[in-house]
Amino acid sequence: MSYDVAVIGGGPGGYVAAIRAAQLGGKVLLVEKESLGGVCLNRGCIPTKTLLKSAEKWEDLQRCAEFGLQAGEVGFDFSSIVARKDKVVAGLRAGIEQLVKSNAITVLHGTAVLTGAGSLAVSTASGTETYETGKVIVATGSAPSSIPVPGRELAAVLTSDNLLELTEVPKSLLVIGAGVVGLEFAFIMKAFGCEVTIVEMLPTILPMVDSDIVKRIGPVLRKQGIKTVAGAKVTAIEEAAGGVTVKVSTAKGDQEFAVEKVLVAAGRRPVTEELGLAEAGVFYDRTGINVNERMETNIPGIYAIGDVTGQSMLAHAASAAGIVAAENAMGLNSVMDYRAIPSCIFTTPEIAMVGLTEAEASNQGLSYTIGRFNFAANGKAVTMGEPDGLVKIIAAAETGKVLGMHILGPHASDLIMEGALAIQNGLTARDIAHTVHPHPTLSETVMESAHGTFGEIIHQVKMKPR
Repeated sequence: MSYDVAVIGGGPGGYVAAIRAAQLGGKVLLVEKESLGGVCLNRGCIPTKTLLKSAEKWEDLQRCAEFGLQAGEVGFDFSSIVARKDKVVAGLRAGIEQLVKSNAITVLHGTAVLTGAGSLAVSTASGTETYETGKVIVATGSAPSSIPVPGRELAAVLTSDNLLELTEVPKSLLVIGAGVVGLEFAFIMKAFGCEVTIVEMLPTILPMVDSDIVKRIGPVLRKQGIKTVAGAKVTAIEEAAGGVTVKVSTAKGDQEFAVEKVLVAAGRRPVTEELGLAEAGVFYDRTGINVNERMETNIPGIYAIGDVTGQSMLAHAASAAGIVAAENAMGLNSVMDYRAIPSCIFTTPEIAMVGLTEAEASNQGLSYTIGRFNFAANGKAVTMGEPDGLVKIIAAAETGKVLGMHILGPHASDLIMEGALAIQNGLTARDIAHTVHPHPTLSETVMESAHGTFGEIIHQVKMKPR
């Protein structure tokens, strides 16, 4: 009943940490209360991207005439789409289970509570047992945030978890929150014929995204028929025939929306309750567990990673932090670096970003230059029929080092890695611009944008000075 490392939570941070600790020779215990893979695999990244792929293929079918193709009567069966989503999730979950098993990691399905720096109590269907462990890594993730609005308990008011369980597309949906989760579900549901309205309390949608990208996504939303109401506060949700009535207050007056379903996408909160953190002396607050760059808490031997720290609620950030924590738990000296963590939003077209926004660079008093290149001027994007969007690069004025990259366009989630690689390794915009990119590819948009930081874009019409 003694282990070198115990990991609480089997999501993309937890199971990766467990595997890394095992690779370093540790005897590892992994405790997960539900299914391995965590929110990302079971109720987040993977199921939503599976639905999104079906939505994209459905939209391609409807556009086939644009490409000179003819098709007979086409349609979709949403229950089959959901069944495919479940099959994909189950297959990937089985893969993780096999990975964990192959690394000789002991897995317990239950809940764990810290009982000291070197021990924890695990409750399973068989009862509660205490386990001694040299080090503990807390990786309990996050949960959807609630909203303090009357009517939030109604059956028609859903979280992202609930929405993924639907087997029919609602006729209408109001999304509360214009962040990553809200926009992704808005695009998916709209593609399948749902009338979608997004309500955001802040003055703009995607408040964490660079302003140039936000300006460009607005027309895309309107073209796809998604309505947005920014600077609006939901004051009440009331039951009504066929769904609910959502009351919204704005600077221009009050509005009401009659919809079948409501999605609450108002962010996520770290899961810190019922872990015994306070009893173990671990510092934490509403934003998450406090950790240093080694992912260690104030109590030696207790680490925390991923969403529960509140530092970066991204699956890949959790995996990277899991490796750092595991290596430190096993006696190495590793440091977590958040400078070049890319973030992706799987709308249509996609949004991706890494490093500083222009507002952040300005607020830090940095001297910088900007390069912008439109996908409409890229041959590959035009052949694909996906010309919307741009690549924006922010570079330091004196050194040319890449400070940030922001993309709205097809395959943005793949293209952003060029920016992440540049920032992580201190590369300059000239390094990107003077690297020959293949033609015709979408990657040329990154190269051209890099040229733009020092005024040498080739394939974009030069604007005459006023």
